[in-house]
Parts: sequence; structure tokens; C-alpha cells
Amino acid sequence: MQRIIIVSNRLPVSLDFSGEKVDITSGIGGLATGMKSVHQDRESLWFGWPRYSPRDMNKHKLEETENLLRKNKCSPVYLEKKDIDNYYYGFSNRTLWPLFHYFMQYTEYKTEYWESYKKVNRIFADTIAKEITENDIVWVHDYHLLLLPAMLREKFPDLGIGFFLHIPFPSYEVFRLLPWRNELVEGMLGADLLGFHTYDYERHFRSCAHRLLGYDADFNTIKMDTREIKLDVFPMGIDYEYFENAANEKRNRSVKDKTDIQREIDRYFLSAPDRKLIISIDRLDYSKGIPNRLWAFERFLEKYPEYLEKVTLMMLATPTRSNVPQYQKMKQEVDELVGRINGKYGGINWTPIWYFYRALPLDRLIELYLASEIALITPVRDGMNLVAKEYLASKPDNKGVLILSEMAGSAKEMSEAIIINPNNMDEIADSIVEAINMPVEEQIARNKILKNRLKRYNVNKWATDFLRALKDQTAYKATYKPKNIKATKFHIFKKYKKAKKRILFIDYDGTLTHFKKDPKKAMPDKNLYLLLDHLSSDPKNEVVIVSGRDKNTIDNWFGNRKFKLVAEHGSWLYKNNKWQRFREMNDEWKEIFEPIFQWYVDRTPGSLYEEKDYSLTWHYPNSDPELGKNRSIELKDEITSLIANHDLEIMEGKKVIELKSSGINKGQAALYYLADNSYDFIMAIGDDWTDEYIFHELPKSAYTIRVGSINTEARYFIDGVDAVRDFLKELSKQKV
Repeated sequence: MQRIIIVSNRLPVSLDFSGEKVDITSGIGGLATGMKSVHQDRESLWFGWPRYSPRDMNKHKLEETENLLRKNKCSPVYLEKKDIDNYYYGFSNRTLWPLFHYFMQYTEYKTEYWESYKKVNRIFADTIAKEITENDIVWVHDYHLLLLPAMLREKFPDLGIGFFLHIPFPSYEVFRLLPWRNELVEGMLGADLLGFHTYDYERHFRSCAHRLLGYDADFNTIKMDTREIKLDVFPMGIDYEYFENAANEKRNRSVKDKTDIQREIDRYFLSAPDRKLIISIDRLDYSKGIPNRLWAFERFLEKYPEYLEKVTLMMLATPTRSNVPQYQKMKQEVDELVGRINGKYGGINWTPIWYFYRALPLDRLIELYLASEIALITPVRDGMNLVAKEYLASKPDNKGVLILSEMAGSAKEMSEAIIINPNNMDEIADSIVEAINMPVEEQIARNKILKNRLKRYNVNKWATDFLRALKDQTAYKATYKPKNIKATKFHIFKKYKKAKKRILFIDYDGTLTHFKKDPKKAMPDKNLYLLLDHLSSDPKNEVVIVSGRDKNTIDNWFGNRKFKLVAEHGSWLYKNNKWQRFREMNDEWKEIFEPIFQWYVDRTPGSLYEEKDYSLTWHYPNSDPELGKNRSIELKDEITSLIANHDLEIMEGKKVIELKSSGINKGQAALYYLADNSYDFIMAIGDDWTDEYIFHELPKSAYTIRVGSINTEARYFIDGVDAVRDFLKELSKQKV
């Protein structure tokens, strides 16, 4: 059975060292609860910080603790206090958390936080690497470990890796504020599958990957040079049956078996049978909109005085991150608001707001869900919000009204609730009145629909769907990918050695040199000249440099060397020390199309227009990615309608649209050179869509190699420019 490696910031268990023996209990957090079935029911191992340091205990105690963790299928990732301070309390919760929740004013951009974040992600990668096997699949969780997928990918190129983000992913305009934005996106793209709660979060990530790094997306797939990453939406569910069964059990308890909370609530309703109880449960976090909720409740009391002494808001705020200044200030604000509202409207027999600043175990929360008639959940930004789902699952009789912020991820799948804008005080006040007066029949009708949906898509379904998608993506990756050149290069070397006559077709930009936005920086360097000269010095070799660049540039760079040359995608061939046209062509058509190309340059900042002898080219690598892509579609559509009578064709490459004479491409140029001699070793290396013409035209016995592995006819792939140079260097050393 395939093992699942689960990775999160913390382990899903709590350890108690107070007794003679270490005691271990299951965690009650959302992730621990959500992944419980995956962890317990399958072959798995969970990595995370155990919240203790091995320095704090003797060798015997440490062995006992680690053995206990291993029995519970957990593996500790040890971190120092300084790392926790800077990585967790710092970068994770003072940089990523506020920014991803759109609280830019609270975001801190400290280099020491970032360095610690990188360090801890590396510690996780190194720790996991010690226990990974080739058949494992890895599921990484949440914003604390955004760099981890890429770090694991470096170590294990073929490993199946999934990542799920449990908080919102912000829009491009917000995310771009991060100084380390590119590194974080690249880190996430190390995964094969990226999961989000809602389509909006997926869309935002896709936009950032495209606009920041230039990666194209086809529907829910991001295409990189060597891999495809699937993006998908998996709205996290709850353990529906647990809440439903627990609520039924509590509702049917006898008086003597009731807890203190249940008895207190019974007394509340006994003293005022018609009074409505509104429940509000959150962590005390600025993303939850608690001050807004209090202002809205005050607005309700002010706007509808007829409900004074008839409604009570029970607000439970769970302490969290109390050492972070923004949380300390917010607690003070909430305390003052509650005191002011209760002082203004309350009396001897009625307190408008019951406020509790503490954590309660899950079974006590269910008692509150069961007793309340309305749930008021108004976060200003929330990844999902499972409280809304727990509240409904705890209503066996289907009575109760959910008021839910449209900014919660759960609102996307819970439209039958009363959906409000958390910043609109009057709308919230009005929604409370609507909830109070909603007929029981309507409550039941709405909640039946909601609960059926929650029951179908529970937490087990969420986890199962994600793992199935990850396994499918991993399996697909194995089928679409050509062979990696690393695994087969010695076979190629063997054939190369035996060959008596060889020809090597080598693309230039993106293959021999990194693609640069500044063309001047793409000039051949000294080491590249030495490498190509060494290859061409072998009398058995013919080296053909194949490029889309104009012939003058190619001539300046390579004209004085022993290479054969192809320029402008095959329009010009350099042979026997002179340039010749592939066939007779005219350029009269350029007068018609030049104004069109120039017009698109004017409309698209950062783009440029290039005129070659028999082609016109529009480049847009420096343009805004989305604008450039849209303009390229417009340009292509416009010139397509005009080329019918001109024997022209459109060639689309990386950030480029080229209009040229039809029937001329790199593949035809390659066939031209092959016609002269009989070669027993043929090889072609290229990185672009235009190089596919060569891969297609060469005989099946040829060694065709794509820089990157996506949608190619090449038999092999290679990782990048540096890998190409290393491979050619090794090839040139092969002697009989």
C-alpha cells in the first residue's frame, strides 16, 4: 500500500511530560481533526514540530518520547526557539498571515524573518528526506511551508507532491507587495497538485504565477518547462457524523447528566422563554471581524429597540497569538466594546453580550451550537470557516439560522444561509431581525439543503478527493513525460562513439543560453564558444546552430567558425562560407503588415517590433504578461484574416509572434542539410515550439531532446540551459 507522508507546521498530537511517563493525546485543531481518518486509517507518517526541544530532556526521556510518537505514526521536526520566534511568530504570522488576509497595514517585511522561514523549510525538507521512499506520496499543508514542495522536488524529482493552502490566497495586487513573492510561488510550484478552498483563491494564484513568473495556464494547469502542475478546488468539510451524533446524544441527556454549560443555558431560557440566543465563536483574530460584529450588534439594538431584553449575543473568543501586538490591541478593543455596549443597554435582568475569552473543548462547543437559535459568523476574510458547518451539523431538528459573511470561503457553498457583507453594519443588523423572524418551516427547508451538502462532502470526502487527484496527477506525469536525458545519456554516448558521421542540430536561445529580456545579454560567452569549437573540431561532427534570429546577428556571432548556420527559422542557410536563401521569396508583403505590427508596439508597453529579411516579429517578453497574451491573440487574429493571398504563415513562440513566408521552418532546414550526406548519428536539441518542426521531421532513429518536457515530440528531455551545456561537454569528450 502506498504510504502517505503528511507534513504540517505542528504534529497532530499533544504531549504531557508532567507524569512519570510521557502522555500523548490527539490534537483538536481543524487540520488534526480533518486529517485524522487519513492518518489513522492508511499507511502514513506525519512530520511536524512537536513543541518540545530534545535539549530539554535526558536521553532516556527523549527515546521514550520519540518511540511514543513513532507508535502514533508521527515524526518530529526539531526547531530552535529563535527559529520559532522568527519563522512562526515572525514570517508566518506577522508577514504571510496578515497579507494573505488583506491586512497590509499589519504586514512586516523583515529580512531576518524571511531567512528563518527559508531555514526552517529546509530543515523540514532535510528531515523528511531521511525517511522518504520512492513510492511515497507527500501532502504538505498550509502557509508555514510554502517553500517545501520545491525543496523536496530538488531532492526527489519524480516524487508525488501535493500542497493544500488552508487560508486565502490573495490577489496579485496584494501578493506582489511581498519582496520574496517569486520565491514563494516557485516554492509552491514544486508540487504536482495545488489545492485551494475556493476558485477565487486558485484564480489568484494562477494570476500570480503568470504575471510574476510568466508561466502560462491552460484552464487549471500551469505549464512549466519540465512539468505540469494541476490546480484544483477542494472545499474542506467537517466530520459531519461526529457533530450530528454528539448533538443528538446531548439533546437526549437527562437533567442529572447535563454539564454546567447546559444547565446554565437551561436556566437562561427558563427565566426568559422567548429570548433569542445568538452564538458567535471564533479565535480572537483580526481576520474574524469581531469588532465589526460588536458594532453591528450595537447597531441592531439601536435600530430595533423593540428587541431590547429579547436577544442575547453569546460570544466566545478563543485566545491565539497573544504575544503579537496586533492581537493584544484587538483584545483591548473587544473588551472595551463589550463593556460599553453592556453598560449602555444592559440592566439588572439582562446582559446584551455574554463574552467569554477562553478555549472550550469540542463537546462543550456542540452544546452551545445546540442551544443557540442563530449563529452570527462575520469574518472580514477567512479561508473557509468550519464553525459555520459545525453549527448546522449540530442541529438535529434542522432549526436555526446561519448568518454568514460573504468573505468566508464557506459562503461559496452555503448560499442558503443569510449572506452578508461584514463591513455593512445596517445589513448585519437587518439580517439579525430577518433571522429572528424567519418561520420555522423556512429554517428547516434551508438547513436540509445545507446539511445534505455538508453530509455528502465531509472531511473524509475532502481528503479522499485530494489524494485521488494527487495520485492521478502523479500517474499522468509518468505517462506524458519523455525519458530524462540523465537516465539515457550513456546509451547516447555509446551510439555517439560508434558513429562515423554525425550531425548535431542545436537551437540557440533558451537552449545554449538563458533567454534574456535584453538581447545583448544573450550573446555567446567565452565558455560557449570553447564548447562549440570543441564539438566542431571533431572531424566526424557537423554542428548546425539553428536560430530564429536574423542572419546578421547569427553571422556576427558564428560566421567565422566551422559551424553550419540556420537563421530566421530556416529562411537563411549558411553553407560553404556563404549565406543563401532556402528558396526564392519576396518581401513586398511587409509594407502591408509593418503598420499593424508597429501599432501593437504602441498599444503594448514593453513590446518591440523586429524586421528581418523575410519576416516580421513582435516580441513581448517585457510586457505585462496578461496584457501581452491578450494583445498576441488580437494580433494573431488580425493578421490571420489578411494573409490568405500572400503565401504567409504565422509562427507563435515564447512571447513572440512572427509572420513569415509559408513552408519554411527549422524542420525543412534540417532536411536540407541531411540530404547532402548519410549520417549514422543525428541529434537535435531545442526548447521552443518552433523546434518541434525539427523533432517531427528527423528520422525516428534521431536523438531528439527537448529543454523542458511539455507537449513535445522529442524522445528525451533535459532540465535547462546549464544541463544542456554539461551534456554537450560530456558528449564532446567521448572518444573511440
